[in-house]
Amino acid sequence: MRKSLFAMSCLAAGVVLAGACGSANAAILNYQAFLDGPSEAPPNASPGTGFATFTIDTTLHTMNIQVTFSGLIGTVTASHIHGATASPGSGTAGVMTTTPTFSGFPSGVTSGSYNNTLDLTLASSWNPSFVTAQGGIANAEAAFLAAIAGGKAYLNIHTTFAPGGEIRGFLQVPTPSTLGLAGMGGLLVARRRRR
Repeated sequence: MRKSLFAMSCLAAGVVLAGACGSANAAILNYQAFLDGPSEAPPNASPGTGFATFTIDTTLHTMNIQVTFSGLIGTVTASHIHGATASPGSGTAGVMTTTPTFSGFPSGVTSGSYNNTLDLTLASSWNPSFVTAQGGIANAEAAFLAAIAGGKAYLNIHTTFAPGGEIRGFLQVPTPSTLGLAGMGGLLVARRRRR
C-alpha cells in the first residue's frame, strides 16, 4: 500500500511536469506571471502582488487566464496583456488583448481573483488597433504567441493609484520548481500516511 501511494504521487508529479513542460509543437502552452510594483515601468513602491497562469490551446485557439492579486494601493480600473516589448522582460508596449479591460475582471477593488477563457478567434478578445496593425485576427494571434514565447508580453493591473499600471509581470514558462509544488503536495500526503 505504501509503495502504491508513493508510486501514484510520483506519477502525478511526473504528469504535471510533463504536461507543463511539453514540446514546442504541443497544442497546450503554459505560462505564468508574478506581478508586483517594482516590475512596472516606471517601477513603483506598491505592496500589491499577484500571480497569473495562462493555458493556451493552439488547436482550439483559446487562452484560459487565472489571476489572483492583493494589497493594491488603488482600486482596479483595468487589466490586459501588453506586447511586444523591444526587449524580453523590459520596456513597455501597447495593449494586445481586450480593451479597456478583460471582460468580468474585478473592478473597484484592491484584491480579487479572475478566471476566464478567451476565444482567440473572436475580435472581442483583442484590442482592435492591434488586430488592424497585424492585418487580421489570425496574424494577431500569431504575433501574440510570438511575443509571449519571446518573453516580450506582460499582464498588468491598472488602478486609481497608478493609472498606467500598479503591478505587472512578464509571461514566462513555468519552472519545474513552481510546477513541482502540486506534485510535492501529493508526495507529502503519501509520506504522512506512511507514518
